[in-house]
Amino acid sequence: MSTALRVLVVDDEVPLTAVVGSYLEREGFEVDVAHTGPDAVEAARDGKPVLIILDVMLPGFDGIEVCRQVRQFSDAYVIMLTAREEEVDKILGLSMGADDYLVKPFSPRELIARVKAMLRRPRLSPHDGPSRVLELGSLTVDTESRSVAVDGVEIALTRTEFDILAAMIERPRAALTRRQLIESVWGADWYGDEHVVDVHVGHLRTKLGDDAAEPRFIRTVRGVGYGMATW
Repeated sequence: MSTALRVLVVDDEVPLTAVVGSYLEREGFEVDVAHTGPDAVEAARDGKPVLIILDVMLPGFDGIEVCRQVRQFSDAYVIMLTAREEEVDKILGLSMGADDYLVKPFSPRELIARVKAMLRRPRLSPHDGPSRVLELGSLTVDTESRSVAVDGVEIALTRTEFDILAAMIERPRAALTRRQLIESVWGADWYGDEHVVDVHVGHLRTKLGDDAAEPRFIRTVRGVGYGMATW
């Protein structure tokens, strides 16, 4: 049985998926491709990729809807591709559970570098030994089972959202810069817009029922970054 990691490439530009797919195969990945929104969801469900490269503009329904549906059954990493620099594409994609984004046009080598960096992301868990359950008020984070609960109700987080929360609750009194969070979650060799952290934190707050103005769990440290609300 093959041990190669599987990547799903989704774009309505057939030549682009062929080029990206060939680069990935040269790096030892198994590659599936899809060219429409519905086909992408089906391919993600059937192929169980570890990472999805997903264009925003697709026939059938767009990549943002694909990401929303995929997040209901898959924890695969998602890199969104957008042909526009508009912030709305990035924010919508990230809010639906994407982990990173890349603006077209891009070089296949740059994309492959992003893929490799994401798959090298250091995992904060599982830890050696027994499960570590960290608590902050009504928030409970189990770093081995990667589960989160608020007031005893389990909250579904993406990998990135969980890793950001875990990075902060592991150091509950620290004010962490965006760069520190990126190095903890994405890895030291990640490059891109550091404000990607802000979008994930915003979505994390929404899922936790937190309020940035009166935080129960996550506080904004002006001029620095983020930390846990320990008061």
